Amino acid sequence: SSAPVGERSTRSHASVRGHSRRFASERPSRGASRDKIHLESLLFHGYHGVLPEEKSLGQKFAVDVTMSVCHLRSGASDDIADTVDYAAAYELIRKEVEGKENAKDLIEHVGARIAEGLLRAFPKVRDVAVRVRKPHVAVDGVVGSLGIEVYRERR
Repeated sequence: SSAPVGERSTRSHASVRGHSRRFASERPSRGASRDKIHLESLLFHGYHGVLPEEKSLGQKFAVDVTMSVCHLRSGASDDIADTVDYAAAYELIRKEVEGKENAKDLIEHVGARIAEGLLRAFPKVRDVAVRVRKPHVAVDGVVGSLGIEVYRERR
């Protein structure tokens, strides 16, 4: 059963109606639009990490972004000015992840910079969830990837 309007559900944050969520931003909204823009599995070569090898050789990073953007106007107008230019968003993300000059120790910092940059660059974005993953991590075990997720809202 769902909670009355205005009350928080006591259900786990891990599922909504029995389905697992992939992003923190996929929680039920309180009257706000649930429209999203997804940029998924963006692959870049970057130099982030605390180990000297990560800084010198670099490694692959996978980035997933979900932005809440109301599609009412763009859905009716068919005008890119009424939404987020995906190519411009991609370039912003690429510039944060690629290049030795951008090297950061923590991918938490990289994710936060991406999220904050998207909110600054695109006024129509209400909130953003950014996942940064390292697909090839030097750990003793079988791992698909290790990574982080940050979530930021427009204030």
